[in-house]
Amino acid sequence: MIRRLIQIDEKKCNGCGLCVNACQEGAIEMVNGKAKLVREDYCDGLGNCLPACPAGAISFEEREAPAFDAEAASKHSEPKQAIPQGCPGSMAKMLKHPAPIAARPEEAEPAGNELMQWPVQIKLVPVKATYFDGADLLVAADCTAYAFAGFHRKFMKNRVTLIGCPKLDERDYSEKLTEILKENRIRSVKVVRMEVPCCGGIENAVRQAFLNSGKMIPWQVVVLSTDGRVLEE
Repeated sequence: MIRRLIQIDEKKCNGCGLCVNACQEGAIEMVNGKAKLVREDYCDGLGNCLPACPAGAISFEEREAPAFDAEAASKHSEPKQAIPQGCPGSMAKMLKHPAPIAARPEEAEPAGNELMQWPVQIKLVPVKATYFDGADLLVAADCTAYAFAGFHRKFMKNRVTLIGCPKLDERDYSEKLTEILKENRIRSVKVVRMEVPCCGGIENAVRQAFLNSGKMIPWQVVVLSTDGRVLEE
């Protein structure tokens, strides 16, 4: 039969699990860190999960599917352990660090900072500016500077820095970044993001900007752990 069901865009899903808790019938489960409609016959098509999704990954579609089995869904949903709510990147935890080791003189933090321009927020920077001409660009999730000691020295030095949070900012960064790539002579791009799933949005925005602009220049992605380690470089 043709009826209305929800569909989940895996690319947009940030793995928060809020839709799993919102689905009273138990039609949605977490599979490999992503929400998935696992039982079509448990989905009533009412969409209680839609407003719970912070990433806009859930929508309706009309398609061939088994009839809704209200009795089975009711039994299946009693009672179940709730999925921890919120983005994995919002999970509270204490961080413990080993005692600091005295740095060698060449590793000491410089007296000044390495910021080359203002503003730094992606949504505030102009599309075209003199400091973009021939620039090496740093596009960083704003939490990275707080997680990584020596962020200025390692990542910002000799780079024009743009920061943002794909989870908190409503707009799509790829549009702004596309225009920056089109209007300026950018030499390279370094992306620095956190390990949490929602932070992948800033990496995806840069990737999409390359596709939209038709430009392909050297670029690199660095992933940091929440306790300040470089996981991928």
